[in-house]
Amino acid sequence: MIEPYRSDFNARFTEAKYAELLRVVAERTRSKIEFRIAETPCFFAPELMKRMVNVGEELTAQLLGNEEYLRASDAAIPAAFRVPNCDSHPHFMTVDFGLVRDASGELQPKLVEMQAFPSIFGYQAVVSQAYKDVYELDPGLTPFFGRMDEASYWELLRETIVGQHDPANVVLLEVEPEKQKTLPDFRMHEERLGVHTVDIAKLVKQGRRLFYRDEVTGKLVTVERIYNRVIVDELERKQIELPFDYRDDLEIEWAGHPNWYFRVSKFSLPHLQHPAVPAAVFLDDWFAGKGRDRLPAERENWVFKPLYSFAGKGIQFAPTDADLAMIPKGERYLYLLQEKVKFEPVIRTPEGMTQAEIRIMYVWPEGKKMTPAINLVRMGRGLMMGVDHNREKTWVGGSAGLTPTS
Repeated sequence: MIEPYRSDFNARFTEAKYAELLRVVAERTRSKIEFRIAETPCFFAPELMKRMVNVGEELTAQLLGNEEYLRASDAAIPAAFRVPNCDSHPHFMTVDFGLVRDASGELQPKLVEMQAFPSIFGYQAVVSQAYKDVYELDPGLTPFFGRMDEASYWELLRETIVGQHDPANVVLLEVEPEKQKTLPDFRMHEERLGVHTVDIAKLVKQGRRLFYRDEVTGKLVTVERIYNRVIVDELERKQIELPFDYRDDLEIEWAGHPNWYFRVSKFSLPHLQHPAVPAAVFLDDWFAGKGRDRLPAERENWVFKPLYSFAGKGIQFAPTDADLAMIPKGERYLYLLQEKVKFEPVIRTPEGMTQAEIRIMYVWPEGKKMTPAINLVRMGRGLMMGVDHNREKTWVGGSAGLTPTS
């Protein structure tokens, strides 16, 4: 949004440069990019980014400092996916914001959702640099926070993901990774950290140990630490047969313990008290008459969401009583009613003003504090901001937020 970056970019943009951007990102990630990359990065003022970073930290501290919430979130973990030996804090936190205007016309962040689960840390560093290189942008622009640069960023990820282990014994675990749109991200973690990407269904269990089979030697390699990228919703939807049980007491460490996926998620929203958080009520509470006064009177300002899904699956706008009644009584605790927030279109593009949803991505190594690391931006002009929901448009999709350092 800040000038002269926005005007200068729009004036110098060419389709040839955009084609080059796509080529460079695919080349550097050694992958075909299956989602839409926006034509432009977003240029944000440092003050605005700092405000979002601070709100994300405040919300995380509010949740993790609330014993009642921690008990409730622990009880919300499905029994079949309750993993032993949970860490005292998540290793990763992502907090998504849209931008709204306050009464004085100032832009303010409004929470979309927060998730204690890793995002595309590897890919995002690559695409951010590709924007700078291809479009010959000011070298002082950065996607990182604090005084972090690319080298210290990857060192922070190495400390959190690999720890003291040999990278050969650390796996990035996913469901059918070769079929995932996030494969470019996996490739970057392999390249920069030396870890191996492994399909969860292909692990081998022997006693309390897990192994993967080396593709070159065919030998079994011990897994000592798992960088967890598995979404339980996908396991159930695809009916994946696992070689181990999540409840097994395994000799394994987790970088991103699976329990935190459930403990900090859309489930958190009704428990948060902050000006940046829209009103939210669990569906079972709503049917019981609890919290109904939190929601706007007009149904067109309601959003209906499943608690545990990814990439916007199952979200419904302006739900009717009939829509809500379709959820079986015993499953209503798994759904959320939320205030719909009108986000301000703030990115000026040749296709008109465009909304930006900004994800602040934190890394939290053992024994240290939660550190804001990098951001991710999704641009869109529809009801949904995910790249899958803006496929047929231009000047939308996955992007990067760049901020001047001087």
